[in-house]
Amino acid sequence: MTPLLNSLLFPPLLLLTLSIQDLTEACNCRPAHPQEEICESNIVILANILSKTVVKDSPSSEEMIQYEIKQTKMFKGFEMVKEVKYVFTAISSAACGVDLEVGMKQKQYLISGNLSNNGMLILYLCDFIKKWHEVTDSQKINLKNNYQKGCDCTITHCRTEPCSTTKPHECLWTDWLKEKKNCGHQADNSACFKGSEGTCSWHNALP
Repeated sequence: MTPLLNSLLFPPLLLLTLSIQDLTEACNCRPAHPQEEICESNIVILANILSKTVVKDSPSSEEMIQYEIKQTKMFKGFEMVKEVKYVFTAISSAACGVDLEVGMKQKQYLISGNLSNNGMLILYLCDFIKKWHEVTDSQKINLKNNYQKGCDCTITHCRTEPCSTTKPHECLWTDWLKEKKNCGHQADNSACFKGSEGTCSWHNALP
């Protein structure tokens, strides 16, 4: 068992070195397509939330929330860790902390995030974290088959016109332009990856 795996399965309080003092007082998230968030994460899992505990590694350090979880599926991160049993987040949403509901046996969360240098999976409000029943059928298909195929493509967020592609590896995300919301048709249904012609384009998971 590697030290990384040890730190995830049995996280001692001494590992809690992340301080939310380094975070800004207000949590501002840039608009991001689900594919971007999956590609930028090194761990993506499906899990139940078993418990919630406030922890700190020393009297002078900031408190954090530790969630004990039951991982039921892994979409990304196989080469880094076999199983995640704990995730951590800031105690305040103003510091980008995430509030997860505990004890939902029949409800699961899709959790994406990145391992810290000491092997902790730290969650932020800006990560792609959703209740599984709120994830669209197309997003579920894209999670399994398509998002990671397109991580070498660039998704450009169009907020004003004119907006056009300038490179063959670029997809224009036009949900805001067309629907005045970020979680529109492309976010709910589409993935950007290379087709047979070798250029990046949008592909709908379902007809």
